[in-house]
Amino acid sequence: MNERIRAREVRLIDENGAQLGIMPTREALRVAHERELDLIEVAPNAQPPVCRIMDYGKHKYQQAKREREAHRRSKSTEVRLLRLKPQIMAHDLEIKLRKLREMLAEGCKVRISLRFRGRELSHPELGTKLLERIAGELSDIAQTEAPPRFEGRMMNVLLAPKPGARPALKPKPPAPAREEPTPAPPEPAPVTVQQEKAVPDVQDQVEQRQVEQPLRQAEDTEDSGEAG
Repeated sequence: MNERIRAREVRLIDENGAQLGIMPTREALRVAHERELDLIEVAPNAQPPVCRIMDYGKHKYQQAKREREAHRRSKSTEVRLLRLKPQIMAHDLEIKLRKLREMLAEGCKVRISLRFRGRELSHPELGTKLLERIAGELSDIAQTEAPPRFEGRMMNVLLAPKPGARPALKPKPPAPAREEPTPAPPEPAPVTVQQEKAVPDVQDQVEQRQVEQPLRQAEDTEDSGEAG
């Protein structure tokens, strides 16, 4: 790079890819410095060596970026494990299928493993049917890399994401119903209270008469005395 190039002459390519021909190394350095760029030897074994004018810092950044992308693409795919029972309830199977879809949507391979116990070992066809059913349910996003295989007490199958397959979108939950305001209850009609007429008590009338009668007799006696 730059003054470290020991060849006397080089074939020069500018920053736009144009061929500038063969020239002395000092002349090539002058051209690069005038453009405020670096002179990079890209083919040292050629006759003469091929040099290119470029921004060395930008070149290193793009090179590191390409290396990171290549490393990411070459990274081995993660294999995840899901264990099931040969005799699984329908509700539990639906939950496992949703979990499998999530794993496959993340780009992971999934190894499904069935563990047989006791009398289940005499009915391996139950496991085969279950694994075939799972593969059929996920055929839109997954493919079987190997058929179900019995290993000891375990039956395994390996599912891998199908190239170019897109997982089905989950349906959006329905919007909650809008509650209508509850009308206020009607106000109760005013209750008219009719005043009852006072009814004189019979007992009070009797007592009043008993009081008034002696008074009248006394008044009559007095009037008789005055008259005599």
